[in-house]
Amino acid sequence: MMIKMWEKVNEKFKKYPARLRVAEKMIELGLSLKDDGRIYCGNLKISDKALASAAEVDRRAIKSTIEIIKDDAELYNLFSNIIPAGTLLKNIAKNLELGVIEIEVGSESEGILASTTNLISKKGISIRQAYAEDTALQKNPILTIITEEPVEGELINEFLKIKGVTRVSIY
Repeated sequence: MMIKMWEKVNEKFKKYPARLRVAEKMIELGLSLKDDGRIYCGNLKISDKALASAAEVDRRAIKSTIEIIKDDAELYNLFSNIIPAGTLLKNIAKNLELGVIEIEVGSESEGILASTTNLISKKGISIRQAYAEDTALQKNPILTIITEEPVEGELINEFLKIKGVTRVSIY
């Protein structure tokens, strides 16, 4: 379903790169379009200027993107139901004495999450959080796994054996 809908987003905005960047940024950041025609992150109203800056477009691209979304029932259903994913612990993991594993994946990403979490659990380490960038939105998507404790560097070679894994960082 998501791939089909993503193809619709791409098709709808393909002639308008700035509008496509706005739509992609909304999905990436978990921003939704509400009935009042404004963009929100949860219940926090996001200014057109802030979104334009984040998407690196002119503010007019925000308004025109909103109009296109509002005029298409399927797109409106998609963009009005986006919710923010919550806090990613990656940037504060060190402060909390947690481990971070970043795994860059190639075009073959099926089963990578299951394989990596299996390797981690075999070491008796609990996983606090896992976050995977969307393979349709990112050229080189990253799977980020936050662990209850830092993971030993020796696992890097095991992670690299997983089909589709192109790079691994542990810190």
